Amino acid sequence: MSSLITEDEISYETDLVWLEDPSELDYVRQSLDRLPTRQARPAYHRAGRMVGYAILGPQAKPSRSSGTFRRRVFWLLPHDRDNEPTGVYETGAPAEAIDPRTLAPASKGRKTERSEGGPPSIAMRELGITLPL
Repeated sequence: MSSLITEDEISYETDLVWLEDPSELDYVRQSLDRLPTRQARPAYHRAGRMVGYAILGPQAKPSRSSGTFRRRVFWLLPHDRDNEPTGVYETGAPAEAIDPRTLAPASKGRKTERSEGGPPSIAMRELGITLPL
């Protein structure tokens, strides 16, 4: 989950590769996957589709036990908002969802009103709280 990703785990990222235009997506799911390379396009074994991935710099070290690298992969499932705008995520978003406009190499990104699916709640408005846009 993105909430469990820390900045030090992604500190060796040098670039993000997008397979789809992220400006067209309200959110993407992100996870840290164990991958055999620093840069090659990873294989994808989930339902849905991969929409992007991170590239690691040469200073990133592989795991001593497995020889793999931990890299971020960005993905969507068939029931996500981009495919089903009035579905389960019409409002709200999965725990690992992040607004792709807030992502950059070595920065884990954040949720926004856009990624959460709409205007702020009444309670947020009453308290004067807004999520970053």
